Amino acid sequence: MKILHVVTLHTPDHAFGGPTRVALNLSKVQRAQGDDARIMALGDGFDGELPDAVEGVPVHLFQARHVLPVFEVSGITSGALLRAARRMMRGADLVHVHLMRDLVTLPVALLALATRTPLVVQTHGMVDPTEKRVAQLTDLLGVRKVLRGADAVLHLTETERLDVNAVAAPVPLTRTVRLVNGVRPQERKPARDPARPPTVLFLARIQERKRPEDFVAAMPAVLEKYPDARFVLAGPDTGALPGTLALARRLGVADSLDHVGPLGHEEVLSAGREADVYVLPSIEEPLGVSVLEAMSVGTPVVITRTCGLAPDVAEAGAGLVVESRPGEDAANAGKVAQAVLDLLEPEANERAGEAAWGLVNGHFTIEAVTGTLRRTYEDVVRRSRR
Repeated sequence: MKILHVVTLHTPDHAFGGPTRVALNLSKVQRAQGDDARIMALGDGFDGELPDAVEGVPVHLFQARHVLPVFEVSGITSGALLRAARRMMRGADLVHVHLMRDLVTLPVALLALATRTPLVVQTHGMVDPTEKRVAQLTDLLGVRKVLRGADAVLHLTETERLDVNAVAAPVPLTRTVRLVNGVRPQERKPARDPARPPTVLFLARIQERKRPEDFVAAMPAVLEKYPDARFVLAGPDTGALPGTLALARRLGVADSLDHVGPLGHEEVLSAGREADVYVLPSIEEPLGVSVLEAMSVGTPVVITRTCGLAPDVAEAGAGLVVESRPGEDAANAGKVAQAVLDLLEPEANERAGEAAWGLVNGHFTIEAVTGTLRRTYEDVVRRSRR
């Protein structure tokens, strides 16, 4: 099967995060299974020529043009990409669009509908009801048509299914399929050595929504019990890094904080193995790949109740789920700190680490995900031919 994944953006530091990582992970397994899977996207931030492959996956990248800078990622596009998309659709059995309200994935999805190319849409929690006028106008001009016309709409959680249905209203979506994120199974790391100073990891885009300030604000309480603890702040900066580092200096914990910047995929897994606890106090996180990657090596996690993985983590005992309330920064940081301290206890760490590793291997492997997706693809192509 010839599959064209369309995602908004790829950068050297993977700053766009989840959708591009999901497209890469899916494409790698699909290609290993004999499919011709490839990715089309904008490229930005590269020195010299844009790459034609990423992690062994063929990519068709086009230089991003910042036509509406005020809208950041949503305001970049490329006429060359849109022209090439029409051409590449002719040879594709199916187009898988990782949809957001932007000038790349939305017009490509509309083009797929216009050319009657089988279309699968995955929104990654990025399309939900909103009061923003520009987003409402975008929904009116194109998003609703795409959701209603797609051959399948993939959702991560029940909340996301309800959200996309609300955007598509009053027409109910009948071709929705739950597809979780998946990661490759990994060897479980050894049990934590209590004689070694602990390491606590934050690994995600450093942006306000991910709440890196809560991670830093939790440091003093943890350092009170573990003065030699190291805190690793990893990931590309998308606006919140200066404030986060300034907070560390104000709290007097900057010497215990290692800011390592963006990491490659293997470095991400290595950082997870070296960490004793992974922390992501995000306000909203549909189904974080970085959380799954940490658990895949046996690292317990601290996440918030608004994370899509919260029910799974809580039920499996793969870490701790904390409440995070807007405007209650001190209380939020205190909850994160207590959760980290609880998971640093040797028995609790071992128990939660084993549960985390088992949770990923039981429910969130990329092979299981691509199996579900393959059945969806076959159903879509079969219906389109009929």
